[in-house]
Amino acid sequence: MRMDDMILVSVDDHMIEPPDMYKSHVPAKWRDQAPRVVRNDRGVDEWVFQGERASTPFGMAATVGWPPEEWGFNPGAYTELRPGCFDVHERVKDMNANGVLASMCFPTMAGWNARTFAESHDKDLALVMLEAYNDWAIDEWCAAYPGRFIPLSLVPMWDVALAAGEVRRVGKKGCRAISFLETPHVQGYPSFLSGYWDPMLQALCDEDMVLCLHIGAGFDVINRPPEAPVDHLMVLACQISAITAQDLLFGPTLRRFPDLRVALSEGGIGWVPFYFDRIDRHYSNQAWLHHDEDFAGRLPSEVFRDHILACFITDPSGLMLRDRIGIDIIAWECDYPHTDTTWPESPEFSWDEFQQAGCTDEEVNKITSENACRFFGWDPFEYTPKDQATVGALRALATDVDTTRMPRQQWRKRNEAAGIGVFQ
Repeated sequence: MRMDDMILVSVDDHMIEPPDMYKSHVPAKWRDQAPRVVRNDRGVDEWVFQGERASTPFGMAATVGWPPEEWGFNPGAYTELRPGCFDVHERVKDMNANGVLASMCFPTMAGWNARTFAESHDKDLALVMLEAYNDWAIDEWCAAYPGRFIPLSLVPMWDVALAAGEVRRVGKKGCRAISFLETPHVQGYPSFLSGYWDPMLQALCDEDMVLCLHIGAGFDVINRPPEAPVDHLMVLACQISAITAQDLLFGPTLRRFPDLRVALSEGGIGWVPFYFDRIDRHYSNQAWLHHDEDFAGRLPSEVFRDHILACFITDPSGLMLRDRIGIDIIAWECDYPHTDTTWPESPEFSWDEFQQAGCTDEEVNKITSENACRFFGWDPFEYTPKDQATVGALRALATDVDTTRMPRQQWRKRNEAAGIGVFQ
């Protein structure tokens, strides 16, 4: 196998939603109450819903195409962004340039778990807009290029019955996963151990969909010093995935739902072998806790492998220990357009790590696409023949795509001149 022979399916990317996204998906009687983008007195674009500014910046961490010294969490305007952030046609061009066949895109304006809607005071209106959001994501963004995007949706986390209903609704539309809180109790909701979420989890099993728990919302589970820099959030984020795994494994969730599948989105993999050592030793050593029935005589690490997909962007140590993790539960991510992304050199980054770890061709195929497609029930070749799905074949379609980095003000000047990112 050569690098150009790889088939890349990314199970974690993000979209910066365009301001006109609600135009075709909100019933006419509510259209004037849909979330909208306004430019504040500092010249910064912001989403506003029910009179309140969304707590998630419109373009959080969307710095792809900028020089690293300008990276940060808050681009000021759509015109400062690489167009692939918010334009699905440009996104597919950028995917081709990076040799990526398919992508699962997480929200931004709504928060990775519908935070914007959950924080609003009129929950009936919020539900209308959440449904419109999901319809846009499935029927417009994903449907624009069949086979290139794995549909993912949000649920109204403020009401478990509504959440279960939305799972069933979007499942009928072909959605493959939902994005949800990794540590619900931190945000004031019942924990996974409580049993409260069971109707939603049952709906996921019935619809054969995946529960994606993306890092980020659970940061407050770590009591950081008030002086802690942003580095603490960025470096320690993966540790929250371990806490999430603990809630799932040592609570009733996985016993009640033997068919439940959970992706630890952007959670990394390097921590998993240590965690396995710890939980398996704990299980066998602490007999007084009587976990035999909980795990049906199996090791906790084995139950983890039955249910959970461990996802990474770049993780040399984790790949070295892939046999301890389980080669069938590892999946690759690109994280476009965030600061952690390896775009436009994801094949080079990944191939180098695979070579350093001594991965076989079979292992590379599993990590880059096969595991993800099996886990999410996604046929990568339904629309794209296998020989046209490789890194080399896709990059051959993108020889005209300029991947040069430019300062944000240069992006603004160029985009404004071309009318790109300028919304009326």
